[in-house]
Amino acid sequence: MSFLHCNRAVPKFRLENVAKPELFRELFPYSKISRVSFDDAFILPRPADPMFITDTTFRDGQQARPPYTVKQIVHIFDLLHKLGGASGLIRSSEFFVYSEKDRRAVEACAARDYAYPRITGWIRANKNDLRILKAMGVKETGMLTSVSDYHIYLKLGKDRKEALADYLSVVEQALEWGIAPRCHFEDITRADIYGFCLPFAQKLMHLAKQAEIPIKIRLCDTLGYGVPYPGAAMPRSVGRVVRAFTDEAEVPGEWLEWHGHNDFHKVLINAVTAWLYGCSGVNGTLLGFGERTGNTPIEALVIEYIALTGEDDKASTEVITEIAEYFEHELGYRIPDNYPFAGRDFNATSAGVHVDGMLKNEEIYNIFDTKKILGRTPPIIITDKSGKAGVAYWINIFLDLPEEARIDKRHPAVDKIYNKIMESYENGRNTSYSNQEMKSLAKRFLPELFASEFDHLKKLAHDLASRLIVKLAEDPAVRGMGGKTVEQAMAAFLDGYSFIQYLYLTDTGGRLTASMVSDPLDRPKYNAIELHTDFSDREWFIVPMQKGTTHVTGFYQSHYTGRLCLTVSAPVVNERDEILGVIGGDIRFEELLKRQEDLADAPGPDDEEVE
Repeated sequence: MSFLHCNRAVPKFRLENVAKPELFRELFPYSKISRVSFDDAFILPRPADPMFITDTTFRDGQQARPPYTVKQIVHIFDLLHKLGGASGLIRSSEFFVYSEKDRRAVEACAARDYAYPRITGWIRANKNDLRILKAMGVKETGMLTSVSDYHIYLKLGKDRKEALADYLSVVEQALEWGIAPRCHFEDITRADIYGFCLPFAQKLMHLAKQAEIPIKIRLCDTLGYGVPYPGAAMPRSVGRVVRAFTDEAEVPGEWLEWHGHNDFHKVLINAVTAWLYGCSGVNGTLLGFGERTGNTPIEALVIEYIALTGEDDKASTEVITEIAEYFEHELGYRIPDNYPFAGRDFNATSAGVHVDGMLKNEEIYNIFDTKKILGRTPPIIITDKSGKAGVAYWINIFLDLPEEARIDKRHPAVDKIYNKIMESYENGRNTSYSNQEMKSLAKRFLPELFASEFDHLKKLAHDLASRLIVKLAEDPAVRGMGGKTVEQAMAAFLDGYSFIQYLYLTDTGGRLTASMVSDPLDRPKYNAIELHTDFSDREWFIVPMQKGTTHVTGFYQSHYTGRLCLTVSAPVVNERDEILGVIGGDIRFEELLKRQEDLADAPGPDDEEVE
């Protein structure tokens, strides 16, 4: 796509180093709701070419929730690639680089070797942060270069001239080290566009030309003050701000990104407005996670991109449902039922949609073919008009039952649920049934379809215990199969994981070669277990030997300590994957669960071998 247009001669903007900060009090009175001003200057849209999405799920998005583990980051990175990375629609993904975990996450994602999303960093605008990035070999980084006087004067305690000099010195160092800078013009919608932002942008373009390295600019609507209205004045007009950079400061549209926040419910429309007025990149997060009210949802940007361009093959939209399921089931995030594209009921109506209507023509109520586009069947809302077929349909869809396990409307439990529903309407109810209410009824009459809380805890315990024992099985000392080095390795391991009450190692015949008890008070209880004791008839030994896999037993009360335990075991193998023996551990269940948060992010095989 290309457009013929003629711009006026580009002026040379000068930095205005004001003595007092320009806070635009007529627009931002603080003690009142912010104002939108108009100056009757209208500009026509000129859509960016190309248009693409950039991701900050692991940077800004991670500031709004508990930190992801390395394994979770890699899985989400894979989902981003599946959603729009294969085509390059989702062009890059932004990472913190400060902690050891941050660096392991970057390394694990880089090992995927995807063309897109490209991995980029984020740093504060100082050279110490830049050195961290250089050491990691990351070739592009965002850097915090705040541009409003709120940040420069009130936060940094500098004037514009000092701030500009500091920013440019870090940019120049990045260019010297071959790192492409991405300057985050923080708080752009409260900034002096002509007195600071455009002079700064022109200096950046001059440096980029000299270094022959792109310098990108991210326009950060930090507090969501941007507006999409035609005729609105700067600095709040999204379109006018974008065009000031492209037309007046001569920043290529492909070097611009819009980063919005949803403080005033305009995050998506502002992002699309930026696209329409010439900003190629729009920055967002999965499900809109971000500080305070959140960022532009990437899944919404994907749908909007296709609506604007007609390029249906640019993204695999069915991955949106996969993302929603991962966030709900694996990360425990509760997506609102009516959340667009990802919520359980986003494409349902509470106005009495029932199975008969769905069977006649779902297009009456559905925004598009959700089965084809999102990989999900339209749900229904249960009312007194739904019938037994509707109850059965809800159970099958909501619980995602496989075909062979689906419930028929003639099932006795369906009849009981239906009768309870109809009884409530006969007693005066006039609202539809929520998913939570239906789930409670289904749990009451079909408990076998629901995993108990204890089932979830068991799965968590299995996952954590397996992770730990595999880590120990790979220790070179353990592969030595005996002697002081194995005992030293076991002792060091128990120091970190005292909830393991007993560790033991056998050879391929099941003979005990080494063991250790964690609690000194428990050691006399294990005196009867001598070296070379034969464990070849035990399940924890047989399964790893026969299948070469990790094995976790069911729960049992320990004969030695009386605690609720499970045993986890794994094969010990050499460099040629030949089994040398079996390592096992008896783990106290309750204490393991208390440590789950720090264990979930402990370095281990999951970080390197994420499937």
